Amino acid sequence: MLAHQLSRETGVLTLAPSGPLTAADFAAVAAEVDPWIAAHGALSGVLIHARAFPGWENFAGFLGHVGFIRAHVPNIRRLAIASDSTFLTIAPQITKHFVHAEVRHFGYAECDAAEAWLAGP
Repeated sequence: MLAHQLSRETGVLTLAPSGPLTAADFAAVAAEVDPWIAAHGALSGVLIHARAFPGWENFAGFLGHVGFIRAHVPNIRRLAIASDSTFLTIAPQITKHFVHAEVRHFGYAECDAAEAWLAGP
């Protein structure tokens, strides 16, 4: 399951996975952010707030994740990962090789600081 919230004030999308990710999760997020991107050109940032990476429910979930990333990465200015998970702690080092967005890691409890960085100039 992937909870998501788009701040219409800042253009920051918060993603909070709480269980294995599904293709429907990414379709729901796209349905909310695509109109925003069409109207504003890009998201200010994406915040991934997760204690750990939950994996995917099945291969369709993996493909939905890859498709979402491929379609939306060009429209994201910054990416923040707020997590204490070992895997997600090193994810910014890996991710920066594949995206043009600025990428930063924050501790799980530093969600507010991550949001402020994403919304900043």
